[in-house]
Amino acid sequence: MSAQVNAVQAVLYGVVQGLTEFLPVSSTGHLRLVQAWLNPNVNQAGFTAFTAVIQLGTTLAVVLYFWRELLHNAVAWLRGLVDRSVRDSLEYRMGWYLILATIPVGVFGLIFSHQIETGARNLWVLAIALIVMALILLLAERIGKRTRNEEEINSRDAVVVGAAQALALIPGVSRSGSTISGGLFRGLDRLTAARFSFLLAIPAIVASGLFEARKIGEPSAPGVGVTLVATVIAFGVGLASIAWLLRWVGRHSTLIFVWYRIALGALVIILLATGTASAT
Repeated sequence: MSAQVNAVQAVLYGVVQGLTEFLPVSSTGHLRLVQAWLNPNVNQAGFTAFTAVIQLGTTLAVVLYFWRELLHNAVAWLRGLVDRSVRDSLEYRMGWYLILATIPVGVFGLIFSHQIETGARNLWVLAIALIVMALILLLAERIGKRTRNEEEINSRDAVVVGAAQALALIPGVSRSGSTISGGLFRGLDRLTAARFSFLLAIPAIVASGLFEARKIGEPSAPGVGVTLVATVIAFGVGLASIAWLLRWVGRHSTLIFVWYRIALGALVIILLATGTASAT
């Protein structure tokens, strides 16, 4: 198998990214598993850059899906900096909540960037993270009151959900899984937790993608062409995934994802224990 990514593989990576970015199952974990199958010899630091950049496709999907809400938040936040009458609005407060909740992942992402690119991508770490995060999500479903809506989000929610997002730097944890869990623990209803999770994805993923984009095209990373293909596919699939998940969580629990994560984590552990798959 080639150490580089070809066009067909890029399409597959884009589909996987688009399907799993917003579901609480870990897009990074799934991309790492597919990479272990398709491109086992690829440079891990280069592949990390590739996955960070194609996430920009799913970020664009979020921006397109929530563009009205994002525009209202941005305008209200900017107006509120000089106009006190705006500061009681949800849109103004949401701007600050998104900034506040993004700080933890930014700080820890810079501190542990080397570990994220190398050791944290070990499949043992990924398998354990899949199962542990499943149990956390299950606990959040069991004890979360789910009585608060978007109008009731406050700064404490932003701190908790932001701290939870930082855990997603570990492949297998899932950014949406950790942030939705954080919201459920704070008593937010599922739809509100999911919507806040999606909005919170934008600054974190854009920063990560732009930071890693400098490596694309280097000998250690997939080329510009295949990265662009994967990004475009991720955008289209991600847009459909957002719409589907919001409908799902509005009517159902997240337990289907809990059992899926446990099953996948157990499968990876079996493959590693039997020597069928290599951890690195």
